[in-house]
Amino acid sequence: MNKRILITGGTGFIGRVLCQELLGRGYELTVFSRQTPEDVLATCGRVEATRDLNQLRSHPGFDAVINLAGEGIADKRWSEQRKRQLRDSRIGVTEVLVDVIRSWETLPDVLVSGSAVGFYGDQGASVVTEETSPHDEFTHRLCRDWENAALALNGQKVRICLSRTGVVAGPGGGFLARMVPPFRLGLGGRLGSGQQFMPWVHRQDVVGALIWMLENEEAAGPYNVVSPEPVTNAEFTRCLGRVLHRPTLFPAPAPVLRVALGEMARLLLTGQQAIPAKLTGQGFQFRYPELEPALSNCVQ
Repeated sequence: MNKRILITGGTGFIGRVLCQELLGRGYELTVFSRQTPEDVLATCGRVEATRDLNQLRSHPGFDAVINLAGEGIADKRWSEQRKRQLRDSRIGVTEVLVDVIRSWETLPDVLVSGSAVGFYGDQGASVVTEETSPHDEFTHRLCRDWENAALALNGQKVRICLSRTGVVAGPGGGFLARMVPPFRLGLGGRLGSGQQFMPWVHRQDVVGALIWMLENEEAAGPYNVVSPEPVTNAEFTRCLGRVLHRPTLFPAPAPVLRVALGEMARLLLTGQQAIPAKLTGQGFQFRYPELEPALSNCVQ
């Protein structure tokens, strides 16, 4: 019998490609989404859809769970209400998910749960591995509590992997969908000083890493899901300009970003020189380790 996987966030930028890859490998998928079942099927393919995790209470169980639920952290300015929404969409959903899992007749072999390199907070120019101590700020507390909600299954013989994902580049969406239009017009430029690191990663490598965590029985704990070749914002900007054959002469000054975005400007003006130490150390192979081929694939 084919293995069955429950996926939250399956209709998102990463989840929709992940579903297609898993279906191609013969897995049977159930996708939790707020969208209508018809929209889920149109986005994800031949999956079972549910709009309420509580409908899965006392279920016979799934072989694995992949938890990618969470509203876009940069979609709106960070008011206190918005911060609560971000926490509810990550931590709240994960807490309900874990409670539902505990009600199953058979627990899953593995839970692969989302997180982000924002866990580390601003790290300046320091190299960041999974062992790096975090800087205490909103993104760290958000990711810490998100991870802890998943880790509540510890001690119940469920292998738990945490995907600390970077800034995801891919065709047809994500942060590049906002960046590319002004760059195509020749209006792109660095953000602030441009010296802050951007822990980027191609979507195909995120999907590959999630499946690797799912299928590799030795994988456990947090993984930095980022390219092994981190770059600064200035380097990223110049590379995107080369790929689009456009100049990058219009920087966005830090004070302007702080006025426009408030606290959320830290997402753009700070960063982490994160490297995938555990993934590469355990043999994972990246399809897009270098930035220019990755961006060329994304903006065709």
